[in-house]
Amino acid sequence: MAMTESREQEKEYKSRFFNEGIRTAAVDCGGDFVSSLNKMIERAVVASKREGVIKEVHSDEGAIAGATREALSQLIPKAVGFNVGGKIGIARKDDHISVAVFFGVGLLHLDEVAVGLGHRAVSGIK
Repeated sequence: MAMTESREQEKEYKSRFFNEGIRTAAVDCGGDFVSSLNKMIERAVVASKREGVIKEVHSDEGAIAGATREALSQLIPKAVGFNVGGKIGIARKDDHISVAVFFGVGLLHLDEVAVGLGHRAVSGIK
């Protein structure tokens, strides 16, 4: 989900994953890495609730926030002091929630690609 190139492709993947019992969401993010961290985590939680990946309970919201933070923390060595732009992809299968971030990191046209992954287990099936 984090590497989809368009909304149409997101919808196609979401449908395909849903047929396999996997609920998904994706959200575009960008800006100065450090000052945008909180907003990125919030957007991941909101998108997960909106798309039915999680219920509106503390344990589910915390799992998304924690997995997103873990994935973003893996970008710190490359991203601190730079702008980022890309997508956060979220997937849930039964008790397992995975978050992937796929960002371009850079200044002007000097971009690098950075990827991070996070996982949390939650009790109860969605």
